[in-house]
Amino acid sequence: MRIRKAAASISADIDGVDLADLDSTEFRDIYGAWLESSVLRFRDQELTKDELQGFSERFGPLEYAPMGNITVEQRASVPNPFVTNISNIIENGRPIGGLGSGEANWHTDMSYIERPPTASILIAVEVPEVGGDTEYCDMNAAFESLPIGLSDRARTLSIKHDAAHDSVGNLRRGFDHSASPVEAPGCVHPMVRRHEETGRDALFLGRRQDAYIPQMDLDKSEALLDEIWDYVALEGHSWVQQWRKGDVVMWDNRSVMHRRMSFRASIRRLMHRTQVRPVL
Repeated sequence: MRIRKAAASISADIDGVDLADLDSTEFRDIYGAWLESSVLRFRDQELTKDELQGFSERFGPLEYAPMGNITVEQRASVPNPFVTNISNIIENGRPIGGLGSGEANWHTDMSYIERPPTASILIAVEVPEVGGDTEYCDMNAAFESLPIGLSDRARTLSIKHDAAHDSVGNLRRGFDHSASPVEAPGCVHPMVRRHEETGRDALFLGRRQDAYIPQMDLDKSEALLDEIWDYVALEGHSWVQQWRKGDVVMWDNRSVMHRRMSFRASIRRLMHRTQVRPVL
């Protein structure tokens, strides 16, 4: 196994490994590289859903796929509820997965719940030749780039993370549109988050849509969030993944955000995703 740091400090390639058949030393080295680089890429992997789930479970208990407001009984009826289809493919008149082909804005996965996932793991099953790239940005660097007065202020504030919409702006199942971000549903988290394992501080913004700082009037909240978002994904602090079939990319949900570029709706794209629940 070989670990190669990419040009961007937040990513690394790991070669010469089969994720379906890892020994304990290989896993230990992968775990350490994940904490150091935040985003890892493994090429030429062939993983079934069960194998993807097995690899993912080595990082901790898995999070159920986000399905909106549904009952426990409905969730139990979903085959393999820990593996999510991310896809624009339509079969028998219905989408087989979520998020379609549009642009997905900068976001942190499931930041709208009380304990968001620590890791997200994605494998490319079918990908277009052009489009659908994923960009990752360093939220440790974003925090460190803030002017001293703004960073001190950010440490004192919290943000409500909207639960009603997904990363492409669509309304989730079981939710209604809110009159304003003040009324939008979602959990409140500190704006600055300390990584439980590395000890580094990062901005924790979730996504911009319907975000709200509860300590402020809405207009002041909007203005301050716009100012802080100007420091997200500055030059040299991001990395773009151009997908190939068999690519597995995993990232630390505590220290990076990501977004997906759009692609032609007529071209098939299918990814399988798992997410790791925090244990600390």
